[in-house]
Amino acid sequence: MSPENNTSAKICPTCGTRLSENASRCLVCGRTFTVPSATKKARAVRSQRLPDITLSLPLALGLLFIVLAVGGGIIFLILRGTGQVAPPEATATASPSPTFEQSATPTITSTPEPTYTPLPPVEYQIRENDTCGGIAVFYGVTVKSIADLNDLPPDCGFLTVGQSILVPQQTPTASPMPTITLSVGEATESACQKIEYRVGENDTLSGIAANYAVSVETLKTYNGLTSNSIFEGQIVIVPLCERLPTSGPTPTPTLPPPYPPSNLLLPADGSVFPGNNDSITLQWAAIGGLLENELYAVTIEDLTEGQGKKLVDYTNDTKYNIPVSFRPAENTPHVIRWWVQPVRQAGTTDDGDAIWVPAGAQSNPRVFSWAGINVIATTSP
Repeated sequence: MSPENNTSAKICPTCGTRLSENASRCLVCGRTFTVPSATKKARAVRSQRLPDITLSLPLALGLLFIVLAVGGGIIFLILRGTGQVAPPEATATASPSPTFEQSATPTITSTPEPTYTPLPPVEYQIRENDTCGGIAVFYGVTVKSIADLNDLPPDCGFLTVGQSILVPQQTPTASPMPTITLSVGEATESACQKIEYRVGENDTLSGIAANYAVSVETLKTYNGLTSNSIFEGQIVIVPLCERLPTSGPTPTPTLPPPYPPSNLLLPADGSVFPGNNDSITLQWAAIGGLLENELYAVTIEDLTEGQGKKLVDYTNDTKYNIPVSFRPAENTPHVIRWWVQPVRQAGTTDDGDAIWVPAGAQSNPRVFSWAGINVIATTSP
């Protein structure tokens, strides 16, 4: 057998003998060979081909960012549900608005004056022989204020024993503000002595100026007047420091300094008088020696009657008898208020009546209760 024809023989692994390709047993060593059966060639399975997707780089980065954001949101929601992450505070993003610088304007602040809250009314239970007039005198108020507070008639009507009424209390007067350092002009103004003159029926501004030796313009300046017109009862401030110089004798004598207020003596504040008193005597302490043209002005007014009943009289004595004509005509007691003030005669009217001007301070007023005719005396609370 030629070597060219044995190229396809197989070699025995045991003894190395060359055998034919289809030999099943070695003839030298006797080893048998297993002839492999023909294997069926496996058929390749062809799978379905997926479509090709082509993405650009920006789009791929955008999708990646979206996936990361969604994943981060899911993780945040899970952690928030477990309480490990607090919810973020809502913040509003506003576009920056233009700002303008504003110059600071000085603010003038004034110190408020002291005020007082009105005191609450006092509840009072009516006792035997009590009247509104006596209660008003005791608490220092008017009968009208008690009637208005309790929806009663102006004279308080008929009060029953055991009845409860409300009595208003007097509101305290605000204390003056502390004084400050005055300028030169203000100090000069405060040092100027002034008196208050009440205009009479036939008074004129020029006549008042002549009586006190001041100019008409000075009176208009100090009283804020724009004309020479004045009316009866008006208060005119007369600055004595603005007197005009005179070359000859002074037409009017030099006025003494204002008198202090008088101290009222009788009747005691809050006294009650029955209707059988035809007259009541008022007494006060003298303030010193009055001049020949000076008197005491006694003012008496009926508070229960209102503003329609008032008496002003003049005397050089320190007592005054109220005329019986001033006694209340009703059975209801009336509250009477009175005070005294020194006055000085400044001239006479065309009818010859004296013109009186204040010469000192007014006394502190007092009140008393005066019942009408045939009224039993009552006691104050």
